Amino acid sequence: MFTLQRIETYTQDIKKSRFLAVCGPVPSEQAAKDFIAEHSDLTANHNCWAFRIGQTYRFNDDGEPSGTAGKPILQAIDGQSLDHIAIVVIRWFGGTLLGSGGLIRAYGGTAAICLRAAEKIEVIETIEATVDCDFSDLALIKARLAGLGAVISAEAFTGTGASLTLQIPKGAAQAAAAMILDLSRGRAVLTLED
Repeated sequence: MFTLQRIETYTQDIKKSRFLAVCGPVPSEQAAKDFIAEHSDLTANHNCWAFRIGQTYRFNDDGEPSGTAGKPILQAIDGQSLDHIAIVVIRWFGGTLLGSGGLIRAYGGTAAICLRAAEKIEVIETIEATVDCDFSDLALIKARLAGLGAVISAEAFTGTGASLTLQIPKGAAQAAAAMILDLSRGRAVLTLED
């Protein structure tokens, strides 16, 4: 799965109607709702949208005939194997009716072109873990964790060392646990969160 590096936009005119797509990465359902609210244009006739975050997805036709806007936008997201994405396609009506098929092509096509143009990054599933280690092991453990793709999200110092909160790629968790145990000669242990 992939997500977007940053917010991307795309505009096109179809039979006198202007379509503007705005897509971007979102970490949570609430962030997706905020993204949609922030990028919707109240002067437009329709602000149709869709988002996917893992198994959670939503879409909205915003007054267009049912199934002609939100669902094609979601299909554009799924068709490009994207996750943690929100997209709003805004329409300013130009006076020409597009019909159901035309609306599906217009909304889905505008969304797909916008998503194709966006720079993508791979989504790596991570798990949270903690490491309690002595000062003597801290620098070496931190250096080696970076090589496994682990990210330190919090660091707290104790009287004898530090407690690190990590985000570790799921596939590297066992290797990280073994490496920490070896480097510290058994003094530090990686604890995976549930």
